Amino acid sequence: MTDDRRFHRTHPWISFRHHLERADPLHWSLLGEAAARCDQVAQAVLPPADAWSMHRLYLVKGVRGTTAIEGNTLSEEQIAAHVEGRLDLPSSQEYLKTEVDNVLGAVNDVFEGIMGGGPPTLTPDWIAGANRRLLEGLEDHLERGVVPGEIPAHPVGVLRYRGAPREDCAFLLGRLCEWLEGDGWPVRPDRREDRTASAILRAVYLHLYLAWIHPFGDGNGRTARLAEFMVLAREGVPSPSAHLLSNHYSLTRAEYYRQLDRSSRANSGRGDPLGFLLYSLRGFVDGLREQARHLADIQLRLAWEHFVYGEFRRMRSSTAMRRRREVALVLGRSGSTVPRRAIPELNADLARSYAQKTGKTLTRDMNWLVRRELLERGREGYRAKVESMRAFQPARAGGEVRGETG
Repeated sequence: MTDDRRFHRTHPWISFRHHLERADPLHWSLLGEAAARCDQVAQAVLPPADAWSMHRLYLVKGVRGTTAIEGNTLSEEQIAAHVEGRLDLPSSQEYLKTEVDNVLGAVNDVFEGIMGGGPPTLTPDWIAGANRRLLEGLEDHLERGVVPGEIPAHPVGVLRYRGAPREDCAFLLGRLCEWLEGDGWPVRPDRREDRTASAILRAVYLHLYLAWIHPFGDGNGRTARLAEFMVLAREGVPSPSAHLLSNHYSLTRAEYYRQLDRSSRANSGRGDPLGFLLYSLRGFVDGLREQARHLADIQLRLAWEHFVYGEFRRMRSSTAMRRRREVALVLGRSGSTVPRRAIPELNADLARSYAQKTGKTLTRDMNWLVRRELLERGREGYRAKVESMRAFQPARAGGEVRGETG
């Protein structure tokens, strides 16, 4: 019988009920958008170099989010340098790199399991192993009596929150895994159309419940974020997107702790996970929208280059045409307005092309590109008209609707 367990009296919010029957339309709207945008990222077509760059960008953001919220002070730039083997720190700060390495290694372990054909199953042993992996090599920096991966006998908490009774933690971890891997959810992973939405819901609830149970002596937050990442990644959420929740929690750290606190105190102390779910979904969708813009920028650059090459293929090749083509390409990649005098300095090819030319040549080139509507001239200089690649911009007051006939 489980009715006599102490947590029923001390932590009644740990009820293993999702309360989704009370979710309002905003929950479902955000969940649907999040699932759709995850699928959009998963299906994006990018050159390998751009895909790797995006993967690394969000890996660094996710690793920093996971470690920074626990007090790690390394910046994104420092973590990126460490990933590339370029970060030197004094010996007193080496443990910061160990924390980062542990998260990187744990993330790689998740991917190796998925790619090896055996996606991880959420079990108490997996959760305990994740905690050990994240605290490996950090024993000298842990409180006395803390053993990675083990439930301590002494109470554990964060700020004013205290975790579940120690004698109940093992039971609660087992019950949590059974609940999350079960099918008592309105969206289910065994239905293909529900797979991503189900992963998002389960990942957020997993994070919240691990924070509520708080089973380990240290690293509970890191373990919750890694477990959340695992559930997303194993169900096909692409790596850049699977790191976004960790980044959101770090960017909104004070609100993160407020939401965790409110979630247990809500409903007259019986708990309500829907507030934390809404907070997580909002941040996740914001991150996914940013990713969509990032992808669009990359794809716009690629489309611009394809368009420019196509335009110049229709013209007789000459030194002047090659020079003008390079100007259009470089300004398109920069995405900004460049003063006329700075254009020959944008890259080595342009510097060589204009080295023996007068200012009149540069002026003629710019005027030609403006007439061809490849560039636009403004008060601050010249910019590429890359927006011509956006085929279906929404109509705006005072503007024309492109492509309409009648």
